[in-house]
Amino acid sequence: MTDQASKLREMVQEESAAKSNARVIAITSGKGGVGKTTMSVNLALSMAKTGKRVVVFDADFGLANVEVMLGIRPKYNLLDLIHDGKPLNEIITEGPSGIGFISGGSGVSELASLDKESIKLLISELVKLDKMYDIVIIDTGAGITDSVMEFVMMSPEVLLVVTPEPTSITDSYSLLKVLRRKDNYDPEVKDIRVIANRVESESEGLEIFEKISTVSSKFLETTLSYLGSVQQDKNASMAVIEQKPIIEAYPQTFAAKDIERITAKLMGNETSQSTEKTGLARVFIKFFKSKKRIG
Repeated sequence: MTDQASKLREMVQEESAAKSNARVIAITSGKGGVGKTTMSVNLALSMAKTGKRVVVFDADFGLANVEVMLGIRPKYNLLDLIHDGKPLNEIITEGPSGIGFISGGSGVSELASLDKESIKLLISELVKLDKMYDIVIIDTGAGITDSVMEFVMMSPEVLLVVTPEPTSITDSYSLLKVLRRKDNYDPEVKDIRVIANRVESESEGLEIFEKISTVSSKFLETTLSYLGSVQQDKNASMAVIEQKPIIEAYPQTFAAKDIERITAKLMGNETSQSTEKTGLARVFIKFFKSKKRIG
């Protein structure tokens, strides 16, 4: 067992040092129903249209919202890779515009209890994934459950989706408060940006951001930045019914143009220190280290 653990540590050190191509962005929200998954899918497609290779990792296990949005049903998920040895290419489903999609399935909830051999397999496959894609978007669950907070903690970049609803604003603050209380949380390095969704105007989006930003700065010593807003659009509901992302179904709408502007801003930040291409493998290594599953 000691020899196995030693080999695992060596493998982790080698793969942690490996250069990654992938930028990891977690998209989250304080509550459900604010359009987090819609944002994840549309941003992935918008980034792909700029020539980036993008994969969406659905970490919202049990709901499969990404599958519904894209109108696709993956044959395998993360669990099949971990327990049945399915190769990485078999658990990646191709979506529109060539984006990749990986279903976490219930495998996300089992990560903390994986044995050493399964951890080794998972990390080695994620290293391959990081070489295949430029951007990995993690669509987290909503709220402040342990699984959501783990992915928010692990990801170098976090996009927080908020709507004008008072409950969305207060729940977003609650998520930030829980995050701030984590022992290994460092507000100096965590890059959290806010997207105001379903707003009537850009000024309303800014007003929402200022509310959250002011209290976060004052009471949590956490600095947020504003990424932009997406206007309320009846075509967004139509796109969901049609199981098509709005930037493909209705590319000329205000909402689609707003998403393109947010994408341009994200792409413009690629040279900043906060967008270091850590890769998904290193994100998971951090997770397993925090759980003392690896040394």
